[in-house]
Amino acid sequence: MHNPPYTLITGASEGFGKALALECASRGMSVILVALPGDSLRQLALFIERNYMVSALYFEHDLTKKDECYNLYKNISEKGLRVQTLINNAGIGGTHLFQEKDASFYQHQIALNVAAPTFLTYFFLPLLQQHPHSYILNVSSMAGFFALPRKQVYGGTKSYLLAFSKSLRSELRHKQVHVSAVCPGGMNTTLALIIQNRNLSGMSRWSVMDPEVVATVAIDGMLQHKEVIIPGKLNRFFMLLDKLMPRWIRELLINRQMRQPNASSLADAGEISLRPRVEAA
Repeated sequence: MHNPPYTLITGASEGFGKALALECASRGMSVILVALPGDSLRQLALFIERNYMVSALYFEHDLTKKDECYNLYKNISEKGLRVQTLINNAGIGGTHLFQEKDASFYQHQIALNVAAPTFLTYFFLPLLQQHPHSYILNVSSMAGFFALPRKQVYGGTKSYLLAFSKSLRSELRHKQVHVSAVCPGGMNTTLALIIQNRNLSGMSRWSVMDPEVVATVAIDGMLQHKEVIIPGKLNRFFMLLDKLMPRWIRELLINRQMRQPNASSLADAGEISLRPRVEAA
């Protein structure tokens, strides 16, 4: 097809975003990949086209800037590309005490985790509504459900994405724009995280998943119009325990787990804190 419907994925060059891109391509979905400038994005687009026989386009933008979010929409709109699915995956993670980071770090984190998916959804919604059925998938996190020490701002941004997704879903339910939120726990998205996750203990280690597995669950859930997608039996078990346990026991367990030296992967979606995840999930 000369101008197929596209799935737009932010933070697509590595990590969870790359896994989502490959999963979509394997299902015959043409993709638009978005990330910061770098060779890996172009290489991924070429790999997808050669191996999956779908169209793979890429755009390099810094989504922490509102103007760049609009420029991305403008570039795609002017090219006449048909966007049927929007996957807001880009984000910045991190595990630290609140005052260990400069205020500029939190400004950057909120810009990418909260403002960018909000602006992109706003800009691209008219294009999505041109299709009989379209999809929005926001990548939240298990951290969005819990009050986790050392993940105060990150958890807040993921709680926002969860609430935003649910409210928008209700608003668009009669317009055939299906909104979902996927809430992964820890993932083996980078070599550093794989090494860290091996040092976890108990259920924390068992709950860590490979991004390829999570991507399959996420896209399945999105296409099935699920409101909230929680990959992994253990993660769903944690959600059940959260409803059944007394609060003081929950807080005791959470504080104990977050004191682990490698607690950064316990309840994030595999984000990295060294560079904005316009390119990694």
